[in-house]
Amino acid sequence: MKFTIFQESRIGKRKANQDRTAYSYSRDALMMVVADGMGGHLHGEIAAQISVQFITEAFQRSAAPALVDPVFFLSRALTNAHNAIVDYAFDKQLPEAPRTTVVACVVQEGFAYWAHAGDSRLYVLRRGRIAAQTRDHSRVQLMMDQGLLDAEGAAHHPGRNRIYSCLGGTHSPQIEYSKPFALRDGDLIAICTDGLWGPLGNDGVLLGLANNNVMADVPRLLDQAELAAGKTCDNLSMVAMQWQDDINQAAGESISTQTMARDNFTTRLDTFDRAHQPTSAFDLTDDEIERAIAEINSAIQKFSK
Repeated sequence: MKFTIFQESRIGKRKANQDRTAYSYSRDALMMVVADGMGGHLHGEIAAQISVQFITEAFQRSAAPALVDPVFFLSRALTNAHNAIVDYAFDKQLPEAPRTTVVACVVQEGFAYWAHAGDSRLYVLRRGRIAAQTRDHSRVQLMMDQGLLDAEGAAHHPGRNRIYSCLGGTHSPQIEYSKPFALRDGDLIAICTDGLWGPLGNDGVLLGLANNNVMADVPRLLDQAELAAGKTCDNLSMVAMQWQDDINQAAGESISTQTMARDNFTTRLDTFDRAHQPTSAFDLTDDEIERAIAEINSAIQKFSK
């Protein structure tokens, strides 16, 4: 495989970052995931962390070096991530399980497969247009499907943040799966939270990634989203990957997995921020972070067999 990949997550104007992003790849398969936690401080973060960490670790157990069935992998990984969140809430005696959106994408043998729950999005961009896109599991999307609302009205609707499918919470998620999508040289897959696509819309995302340089375009796109959102800026995150045909020589910051060992993985997983000392009641101390990580690992282990 040959590709270029970049991810970044920012806190925006919120007191905590409840978004989580990750990617991991073996010699023959690549996995990307984004989650947007919902609920009270810490609990939303934990739901997103469990989701992203569980899916990443499941990929590392299953891609040896390729997945037997990418769709089955996505189904099992997302369902068990949901179960781990619910089990965490039960052990902690929470009145309700925390919730998170999720988008996960696997690339293998030149095909992309993805699954999602909620309103975090996946885009496939090809030659300056959107070739494929996830459909939001949201109230406003249902109203648009019924002809009751147009795109402009949806952008300002008071219920635009209400979603009907997620991991965690009180109901089983309605996970939506793509058909296998054949990738072409230069195709770009971008997955992001609503903190990014919300202020910019589809046209803004498309224009922001038009230079076909994910290393430079993604940070610039996050800058634009923060500026557009202003004082109400939500957490915002993106993982973007540009695909290259194997016949083309890897250039610049491209990654080639051809020489990787069968059992090797390269992974980047965002987690709790240790970069600053607590400055308010919303910050976590190192002890609180360690305790949260231990509880997350315990919840994940129960569903990792």
